[in-house]
Amino acid sequence: MPELPDITVYVEHLERRLVGAELRNVRIVSPNLLRTFEPALEVTLGLAARSVRRVGKRIAIELDQEIWLVLHLMISGRLHWAPAVLAGPRPKARRAAAMPAPRPGALRGGKRALAAFEFSTGTLSLTEASSKKRASLHVVRGAGALAALDPGGIEPMTASPGPFRAALQRENHTLKRALTDPRLVSGIGNSYSDEILHRARLSPMRQTRQLGDDEWARLHAATIGVLAEWTERLRSDCGDGFPERVTAFHDGMAVHGRYRQPCPDCGAPVQRIVYAENESNYCARCQTGGRLLADRALSRLLKGDWPRRLEDIEGD
Repeated sequence: MPELPDITVYVEHLERRLVGAELRNVRIVSPNLLRTFEPALEVTLGLAARSVRRVGKRIAIELDQEIWLVLHLMISGRLHWAPAVLAGPRPKARRAAAMPAPRPGALRGGKRALAAFEFSTGTLSLTEASSKKRASLHVVRGAGALAALDPGGIEPMTASPGPFRAALQRENHTLKRALTDPRLVSGIGNSYSDEILHRARLSPMRQTRQLGDDEWARLHAATIGVLAEWTERLRSDCGDGFPERVTAFHDGMAVHGRYRQPCPDCGAPVQRIVYAENESNYCARCQTGGRLLADRALSRLLKGDWPRRLEDIEGD
């Protein structure tokens, strides 16, 4: 799922391309995408884009008349941009009919296509790779309706240490769950929570109300550091081009998506626990004192054979 760094870069590129542009047409392919009926989608046509912002993990495009298009990409939704083709004289060609020109505003993504928003500057397309169509579009009017879509988590990049700690301690959860709960912290998901906890040298299973002052200081610093560094890295990677390679797995990540690969800090194999549709990747040596965390499925299956310490698998 695109998280704070990815959404931030999306927003920056959309601002450059959309602000001041007129929305001329909207085509919805997936009937499950549009989640609202008032105001009607048709009222957005002919309105100009005024701003783009991040609301948690959502992207909100402000149009005239205080109308907002709010997109949630969920796990596998992605955005694509095709600039408008400027009208002009056609170059002469010997075989003009050999390959027909693409239709302006054509939907991208084939079976993955969900929608296309045709602005005067170009077409913003939405695709979703998963067969479970979870991405959503809300059309709302006014700041209050937009705020109602915000789960309310604290903004991690601007929160000072005290409010950051208070937000995560509001409920006693594991650090992994607390960091990824949008009601507690805004914009962090599976990928960057792994990276944050690795940098902070904290187990994903530690309870939020068990941490000491030094651990909270490390967690706060790691959160800001990881998110800031990856935002800048993603900006640099796409440059002036629209971000087309948004993924949960990046080269250069310390532990996320690196199961059994060496930890970049200590060389121990990265470990993983899987639960439901989520997973935690961690370094046992750096984060849990060498103790292997119990995987809910495998540890029940293996029972007494489940390894308890890193040494139990390093000796194999």
